[in-house]
Amino acid sequence: MEPFRFHLFVCTQPMPDDASGCSSCGSLELLGQLESEVAARGLSRNVQITNCGCLGLCDQGPIMIVYPEGIWYRRLQPSDIPEIVSRHFVGGSPVERLVWHDAPAMAAMTLEQQQKSRAAETARDKAGILPDHLNEMMRGYMASRCLLTALELDLFTAVGQGASAEEVSKRINASARGVVVLLNALVALGLLTKSENKFSNTAESSRYFAEGSKDNHRNGLLHVANIWHRWSTLTDAILSGSRIPIDRANTQDWTRNFIAAMDFNAKARAPLVAKALGTGSLRRVLDLGGGSGVYSIALARSFSEVKCEILDLPEVVPLTSEYIRSVGLEAQITVRTGDMLQGDYGSGYDLIMLNAICHMFSEEQNRGIFSRACRALAPGGHLAVQDFLLNEDKAGPLHSALFSINMFVGTDSGASYSEREFTQWMQDAGFINVHRINLPGPADLIVGQAK
Repeated sequence: MEPFRFHLFVCTQPMPDDASGCSSCGSLELLGQLESEVAARGLSRNVQITNCGCLGLCDQGPIMIVYPEGIWYRRLQPSDIPEIVSRHFVGGSPVERLVWHDAPAMAAMTLEQQQKSRAAETARDKAGILPDHLNEMMRGYMASRCLLTALELDLFTAVGQGASAEEVSKRINASARGVVVLLNALVALGLLTKSENKFSNTAESSRYFAEGSKDNHRNGLLHVANIWHRWSTLTDAILSGSRIPIDRANTQDWTRNFIAAMDFNAKARAPLVAKALGTGSLRRVLDLGGGSGVYSIALARSFSEVKCEILDLPEVVPLTSEYIRSVGLEAQITVRTGDMLQGDYGSGYDLIMLNAICHMFSEEQNRGIFSRACRALAPGGHLAVQDFLLNEDKAGPLHSALFSINMFVGTDSGASYSEREFTQWMQDAGFINVHRINLPGPADLIVGQAK
C-alpha cells in the first residue's frame, strides 16, 4: 500500500575521501530543487520525498527511484527536475531520456559495487585502518572551527555582495594569506561561492550570518564560539576536576551574545511551553533567570490576564528590558534584579518557571531553589523545570550527555540531571503530583504542585 501517489528515493550518501558518488555529483542540491518544485506545484500531498543511502550505482549518480512504478532515473541535474515533475508527477509519463531501462546492467553494477565495498572494508580492517566514522568524529571540529572563525571575524558581512580575498582582508583587518585560505575552505563547505577570484555569499550565509539581514543570527552564534574556547580546556578540566577559568575580553559582549543565543534557541520552544503550562486561571508568574524573557513573552501573548515577573542578574536585566520593550509588553512583564540562589522570591505566584537553568547549578543549589520556589507559590501553584534530561544511568541520550560536559567546562558545579533526580528534589522540597511533560526536541518539563 502506498499512502502517496509517488514515493521518491534520492541517494545522498557521502562517500569517503570525496570519492565519486551521488552526493559528490550534487544530489543534495537536486533534493532541494525537487522539494521546492513539488511544493510549488502543490503536490506535497501526492509526492513523498525520502533521501536514502547508497543504491550501489555510484558512477551513474545522482540516482532517483520513483515508486510505485519502480522508475530509475540516473545522472540527474537540478535543471531536469521541473520536467520530471511536470511530465511524470503531473502528466503521468516518465521522462524517458533520463530513465535507465537496462535492469541486468543495473543489477550487475550494483553487485560489483557491493563486492568492491566489502573487499575494501575487509582490507581496511585487516590493515587496522581507523574506521571512517571514528575518523570523522575526530576531525569534526575542523568545519565547525572554520565557520566559528568566520563569524568571529564577521567575514560574511565583509564578503557582502561579492569581494576578492584582498578586499575582504582589508575590511576585517586580517592577513591576506589567512583570509584566502579560509575563504576557499568556506567555498568547499558550501557556505560561499567562488567565480574566478571573487567570493560571494550563498543564500543561507547571506540570510543567517551577514549584517543587515532580518534573520542574522551572528550575535547569538558567537556564544558557540565562546563555548568552543571552553571545550578546548576539557583535558585540563578533567585532570583537575573543575572548569579552567578563561579570560573574557569583553564581559558585556559575552553576556549579550549569551542572551541572544538563549533567545534564539528558545524561540520555537517557548510557545510550546506556554501551551503546556498556561491555563485560564493563571495570573502571576515568576520567571527565574528569564534572560531575554522569551518564555514570559510567550505566556503574555497567549494569556492577556497573565502578569510575569523576571528575576535575573544585574548584568542581564538591562538586556531583558530591551527585549520586553521591543515587543511592547511592558504592561504585562516586569523585570527585577536578584540572585535566585539567595533570599526569598516573594509570594503568591501561580507559576514559577526554570527554563534551561538547573543545569548550571549543583544538586545542593537546585534543592535550595526548589525550596524557595515552594514557599513563594500560592497553594496549588506549580513549579516547572525545563531541562535536558539524562537517562537513569546518565549515559544518554547523546545531547544531554554532551551538554553535561558543556556544563563541566563552563560552570563551577553544573551538570545535566535525570528525571528521577528532579522528581526527588521537588518532592523533598514539599511538591506533590510531580510529573513529566514531554515536548518536541531535546528538553522536557518536570512539573510539581505546591500543597
